Amino acid sequence: MYTGGVSAAAGSVVCELCPRMCELAPGRRGDCRIRANLDGKLTALTYGLPCSVHVDPVEKKPLFHFLPGTPILSIATAGCTLHCRNCQNWEISQANPEDLDVAALPPEDVVALARRTGCPSIAYTYTEPLAYFEYTLDASARAREAGLRNVLVTAGYINEPPLRELARVTDAANIDLKFMSDRLYREVCDGTLAPVLKAIELSKSLGVWVEVTNLVIPTLNDSDDALRDVARWIRRTLGPDTPLHYSGFHPQHRMRNLPPTPADTLRRARQIGLAEGLRHVYAGNVTVEDGETTHCPACRKPVLRRVRFEVVERHLAGGACGWCAESIAGVWK
Repeated sequence: MYTGGVSAAAGSVVCELCPRMCELAPGRRGDCRIRANLDGKLTALTYGLPCSVHVDPVEKKPLFHFLPGTPILSIATAGCTLHCRNCQNWEISQANPEDLDVAALPPEDVVALARRTGCPSIAYTYTEPLAYFEYTLDASARAREAGLRNVLVTAGYINEPPLRELARVTDAANIDLKFMSDRLYREVCDGTLAPVLKAIELSKSLGVWVEVTNLVIPTLNDSDDALRDVARWIRRTLGPDTPLHYSGFHPQHRMRNLPPTPADTLRRARQIGLAEGLRHVYAGNVTVEDGETTHCPACRKPVLRRVRFEVVERHLAGGACGWCAESIAGVWK
């Protein structure tokens, strides 16, 4: 458990997992609601107790350059380190764990279930896998030993030491970069921007295959400048081969006052991302022609054409374009 490096009042513990650094008196829970001080020890209340278990297409994460067309076992427990007003899974991410139906699924059973369902990889997703860190870490270690891959679908709100530990058994991550504005992170997510940028950059440097999602919310971050800032930071920091997913917003949770993202906005976002020098820019959650197609950066022909979460056309030979043999960045086998 990530505690002990910071002094606390007698009987209290400090959770050092995320930037909130919650100091917990005996019997108290952290801001995520799933980490508590029980008898003077920091305890993960949801360890081995997922509230959601599904088999998804890997494209749903979304990951477009990681084992395309394969199923991925997807699990989550309650809890999150952020409180986004627009959260699509708020019923479980913002819930107390005792208020949800859960099933006992220890790490070794996660691996057995992935094998039984024919999944070459496991996603820790839906809520925030960094909040249920110990469960994610132990299941990932078991999966790695069994020859399975591990995926994080995360907001990236974590301190550096635990992220470094988890990255050793993580193969890929889709990380939300919600805004390039600290003010909006505070107002919409009750968080801050800098730790997220650090987590994305660090994950990439530690050998994790990284794809980034930017949810485009009308009136908040849908201007040309806001869209350009995201693409420009990714190109400069992570490199032009890093996939960027501009995603459509749908009104929900505590942000029902704003309209859905128009397809034209996502089409414009994709063009801005490409103009900024990114080679793989996608538009999702809203139907945009070719918005989910992977094109060869050299000949521009379609390498992987998708309809929603299904690969319907494939021209990929190993990790190269089937038309011109140009190498395509990703994890393909």
